[in-house]
Amino acid sequence: MPRRHPALPPAQPFDDEATSHRIGTLAIAFCVGSAAALLAMHANKARAQPRGPADGAPLMRAPLQVVAPVDLKRYAGLWHEQARLPNRFQKQCAGHVTAEYTPLPNGQVQVRNRCVLDDGSVDEAVGEARLVPVAGLPGAGRLEVRFAPAWLGWLPFVWGDYWILKLDRSYQVALVGTPDREYLWVLSRVPHLSDSALQAELEYARTLGFEVDRVVRSAPLPGGQ
Repeated sequence: MPRRHPALPPAQPFDDEATSHRIGTLAIAFCVGSAAALLAMHANKARAQPRGPADGAPLMRAPLQVVAPVDLKRYAGLWHEQARLPNRFQKQCAGHVTAEYTPLPNGQVQVRNRCVLDDGSVDEAVGEARLVPVAGLPGAGRLEVRFAPAWLGWLPFVWGDYWILKLDRSYQVALVGTPDREYLWVLSRVPHLSDSALQAELEYARTLGFEVDRVVRSAPLPGGQ
């Protein structure tokens, strides 16, 4: 016997109004979802961006400027350290500190640093300094100093920055630092600079971004000379 197929349900009449309504609802839902996704992406991007000054983030510090020009012949001679930021090179220094600069025939400068130790003896380090050319600033007070042996002078890392940041016209007081603001020295021709003069140098260093609250005053000469 031939198999009988079940009867199909009668076809429902096409409801044009209902179909249009459903399509419209889906379109609205799609638009709303897309808008919400775009807003979420924008919010995440805004949170990922670095905060600006209005949000409380610190401002970028301006690059340090050096004195120009500096007459190295006038700068040469004996300087007395008045204050410094603590550093590992001078941990052993318990007494007075001096720096003496002597021009050399090759155009460089001999550097002779001395400091008094706890036992009263004098520690001495001798090195050389060289000028670093600065475009548009002939004779700029940007130097590099090395205390490593001369045969290692070709290695860049043996040279340390020595930037003259402030220098009076009579070459009596100098403010020296490094571009990363980790090192700072106040130097004077006289063994003891007045407190007001020293504070003026430190306040200027503060405007440059140095942490002058960490500065230590150098020990005086024995006998208060």
